Amino acid sequence: MDVNLQFWSTEGKSFFQRFLHWADILDPTVLLNSNETIEKSRLLLQTSAQTLQEPLQDKKVKEAWKLSLSSVHPGTGEIIPLVFRPPAFLPLATPLIFASLLPHRGAKQALIWQFLFHAYTAGFTIANGNATAKAEETALPQKLPQKQLLLYTGAVSYSACMGAFPYFVMTQHRLSGPMQTFFRKILPIPLLASLSVFNVMIVRGTEYENGIEVMDKNGKVIGVSQKAGLKAVQDTALSRAALFGTAVIIPESLLYFLNR
Repeated sequence: MDVNLQFWSTEGKSFFQRFLHWADILDPTVLLNSNETIEKSRLLLQTSAQTLQEPLQDKKVKEAWKLSLSSVHPGTGEIIPLVFRPPAFLPLATPLIFASLLPHRGAKQALIWQFLFHAYTAGFTIANGNATAKAEETALPQKLPQKQLLLYTGAVSYSACMGAFPYFVMTQHRLSGPMQTFFRKILPIPLLASLSVFNVMIVRGTEYENGIEVMDKNGKVIGVSQKAGLKAVQDTALSRAALFGTAVIIPESLLYFLNR
């Protein structure tokens, strides 16, 4: 069993534990570490005599855990590409999401920003997805399988076009004031949440199609489950929609009440 999986099996049993660990793991400063430093941290964890029952008592070991959990995929043991590591998600996705929702002069500009946003989130989704039942379709392969590449391209293209649709309508048709408000400020929020769900469900479709490996508490693979794959993808899709929807609707609501 990978050391990251061992950690979550002992330290991440409750929601509060996972919340505290993720708050620590998402520190963007860990992105400054090189792959060599990450490998050394992994080696320290693998050779440390300290038990997993008390993995966070020693400061050096604690930092090693933080670096490993934030940089290495637990299903494959491979180092995640820098821009797709969890600590990089909010710093990179936040400006992209707001840039994609800003007022644009034309549909073409909106389409470009929508494409960049959905391309990044889809890449992040693939890089951090579960390893599927087929060995050649792990979450971080050296080369994307043809099917997954087609799913990625299709999902990103469709999401970008649909995300830019409100701007296309506004530039092609003369709309009344209320309709302008609807297409510019109201429609993009549920549309973004829906497209985020669509993006995850399509890009990680191989997980519920082929199933993902299910392990016991000792890390031994006991079978492959399509239900587990579907639940994992659905949970990710819903959390992504909630994250992006909340990130947009809160500042919009504050601006609305301040203007009043």
